[in-house]
Amino acid sequence: MAEKVPGSATAAISPENMTEALVCLDHLTWNARLIRERVGRTARIMGIVKANAYGHNVHRVSAALEASGIEDFGVANIHEAIELKTGGALTKPASILAFSSPLTSQIEYYLQYGIDMTLCDAQTIQAAEEIASAHGKTLAVQVKVDTGMGRLGTPPSTAMDILRRIDRSEHLQLKGIYTHFADSASPGGFTGKQLTEFKSLTDEYEHASSKSVCKHAANSGAILSSPESWLDMVRPGILIYGYHPAENTPTRLEVKPVMQVEAKVIFVKTVQAGTTISYNRTWSAPGTRHIATIAAGYADGYARALSGKAAVTINGKSYRQVGTVTMDQIMVDLGTEHDVKKGDRAILFGWDGPPADKLASIAGTISYETLCSVSSRVKRIFM
Repeated sequence: MAEKVPGSATAAISPENMTEALVCLDHLTWNARLIRERVGRTARIMGIVKANAYGHNVHRVSAALEASGIEDFGVANIHEAIELKTGGALTKPASILAFSSPLTSQIEYYLQYGIDMTLCDAQTIQAAEEIASAHGKTLAVQVKVDTGMGRLGTPPSTAMDILRRIDRSEHLQLKGIYTHFADSASPGGFTGKQLTEFKSLTDEYEHASSKSVCKHAANSGAILSSPESWLDMVRPGILIYGYHPAENTPTRLEVKPVMQVEAKVIFVKTVQAGTTISYNRTWSAPGTRHIATIAAGYADGYARALSGKAAVTINGKSYRQVGTVTMDQIMVDLGTEHDVKKGDRAILFGWDGPPADKLASIAGTISYETLCSVSSRVKRIFM
C-alpha cells in the first residue's frame, strides 16, 4: 500500500472556496491594447510579470500577454525567470530579463535557461566571462545604469567602460541598456534629468561602437507622462494590471482592474447597543445592529491597517468594516436592515467593489502592495 504523503490531496472534489481572487484575462488584454495604442507600434512592450505577475499568476498572465503580441518579459530574479521559462505558458521564442544583479553561483543558470542577465559591475562581468567561457557559450546581458533610482546599476561615469568590456568579450552579448526612473509619474524635473543622462550615455555608446542597442527606461508612470522616454521598449507593470501608478499622472488610460478579491459571508448575527467587536474592542455598536463575519483577514492580504476604515460590497451595497481586522476574518456593520445571508459574496476590492488603489490609500500604501499581498491561500479563478 502506497504511503500517504502528509499534506497531499485525496479528495477528487475540493470544498467550496472561502476566499477567491478572480483574474479577468480579458481586462488584462484590454489594458495591453490601450498601452500599445498609447506608445504606438515602434516601441516594444516588456510585460512586467515579477512577483507572480503582481499576485495574478505569472503563467496565465504571461500566456495572455504573449497571445496579445508581447514577446519580452521582465522578472525579479533568476528563480522567477526559470519558473516562467519552464512553466509551459510561453509557446513562442521570448526574451526574459531578470532585473536582479546575480550572485556568482547563479550565472550558469542564465546560460542554461537562456535568460538575459543584468550587469551592473566589473566583478560580475569578470565572473560572467569566465563561466560562459568554461561552458563554451555566449551569455546574453543587459547593462543597468543607475541614473538616480539608487537601487541597482552602474553609475553613468563607469558605464562606458563596462559596455566596452562587453563588446571585447567573446562570450558576452549585449542585448540592451536600461535605467529606472525614481519619480516617473512627474514629467520633467528629476525624471527629465535621469532621461537626459541616460540618453547621453547611450548616444555616446552607439556612436563610438557603430552599433544600435535596445534602450529602455519607461515604466508605467513614464508611459503616461513622458513620451520622450519610450525609446525602443517600454516596461508597463501596474498599468497592465489595471491601475495608475499615481493620482497625478498627466494622462489617464481607461484601464480595467484585472483582479477582484471576494470572500464568503460565514456568519450573521444581531448585537445590542454597546456590544464591542473584535480584538482590543475598538468598535462599539451605537444601537441594535446586524453584523456579518467574512472569511478573509490579513493572512489573505486584507491589511490590518484597514481596521475600521474601509468598506466591502455585498449584493451591490457598501458596508463598513468594523473592529480590528483579524488573521482570518473581518466583520462588517450591516446596519438595522439588510438582505445579507450566510454564503453571500463580499467584494473586498475589484471592478464591482472598492478599487485596490483606494484600499491601498486607506492603508497608507500603494496598489502594487495591495495586489502583491493577496496570499496563496486565496484561490485564483481565471475568467
